[in-house]
Amino acid sequence: MNKTILGLDKQDSANLVDNLNDLLANFQIFYQNLRGLHWNIKGKSFFELHIKFEEFYTDSQVKIDDIAERILTLQGTPLHTFSDYIAQASVPVGKNISNDVEGVELVVNSLSELLKIERIILELSDKAEDEGTNSMMSDFIAEQEKTIWMLNSWLSN
Repeated sequence: MNKTILGLDKQDSANLVDNLNDLLANFQIFYQNLRGLHWNIKGKSFFELHIKFEEFYTDSQVKIDDIAERILTLQGTPLHTFSDYIAQASVPVGKNISNDVEGVELVVNSLSELLKIERIILELSDKAEDEGTNSMMSDFIAEQEKTIWMLNSWLSN
């Protein structure tokens, strides 16, 4: 039988697990970037961005758990070491960023990279008839597109 316990094609599920692990690795790097931005931000936007970056990393922490649990639901094993995250991630790594514009640009660039991965997963999950993963990706995409719009509006000042 080529079906998982969820009734999905085993090969499609394995492919989704690989792509979800890619997303997980990228979200872990994004999360760590946000922690660094939260800690290191300086300047006139400190109070505004300190709170915003905390909001973003708290949300990312929930998404990381959701992604890992979806991988487990699909009978896969989520990545869980920093060496795996670093090797697999494509989001830019931010180090020692304290400037407001540079920090917000890092978030926008990271979200844009996450969107690329999520759209691939959305297409794969649609083809696999995996509504659970599809729904998760749709929700992530809608939220992140709005966040990019808002951050780009902030940058245009």
